[in-house]
Parts: sequence; structure tokens; C-alpha cells
Amino acid sequence: MNITSSSEVETRSAGRRLASLLRPNDVVLLCGELGSGKTAFVAGLAEGLGVEDQVTSPSFVLVRRYQGGFIPLIHADVYRLGSLNELSDLDLLDEADDAILAVEWGDAVESAMPGEYLRVQFEVEENGLRRISLVGHGPAWTDRSLEDVFE
Repeated sequence: MNITSSSEVETRSAGRRLASLLRPNDVVLLCGELGSGKTAFVAGLAEGLGVEDQVTSPSFVLVRRYQGGFIPLIHADVYRLGSLNELSDLDLLDEADDAILAVEWGDAVESAMPGEYLRVQFEVEENGLRRISLVGHGPAWTDRSLEDVFE
């Protein structure tokens, strides 16, 4: 599934729409260059989940947890992790048992993810538009219609 965003508002809106498909224990890997829209997308996810707190990048703290929504949201930034061992030290997958786990720079840890996750790839085109590609992996994503959400 591919969508195009021309602004931060549209990127947030895409995240908000996706939230309607998410379930506890879902993993969303956000992949793309710095400034491509990953944090804005997660802010929209949080809004769609009913989180009232302002979402900010977890770059320096690695992990932020947001309660108060329909489903808790764990927002991680793994850019500064040196190895997959450091990822396991964070216990993110265990903590996300009843939450949504959104991981920025997810391509760095994709090989350590469970068999079921959603990969969201952000690409900035020369004209400034963002192309956002969403690909579900595993059986949990076969019965969810991304197309219906992004019509």
C-alpha cells in the first residue's frame, strides 16, 4: 500500500487513520531518513489511539511510553543502538505485550522482530512530497485492509 503526503498534517493524518487497524501487541517499524516524517506519523498514531500527550521524538531517551489511549503506545528510537543485543536489553517486545510498539529506524532491528509486523517506509521525493509505503508481514496482517483505511 502506497500513499503520498505533501505536509506534516497529512503525514499525521495517515498515522491517525492507521490507528484504527492496530491491535495490542502490534509492532510498527518506521524506516526512512532523518526528517522524512517518522515522528509525525507516530504523533498521528497516538492521536488515533486517543493519547492526549504531545508525542516527541525519543531520540535521546530511546523509549517513550504513552498511556491514556484505547491501547498504550510505546515509541522507540533505535538509531543510537550499537547492536541487536542492546535491543534485547530494552525488553521492548516483552513490554509491548498489551501495547502498540512503534520503532523509528526500524530497518536497523527488522531482523530481530517477530514474524508479524507492519513496515512503514518513508521516502522524500525531490519535490518534497513523502511517499509512504506500508507492508504487513505475517498472518496477523492478512485480514487487515490497509486499502480501506487509506481510500
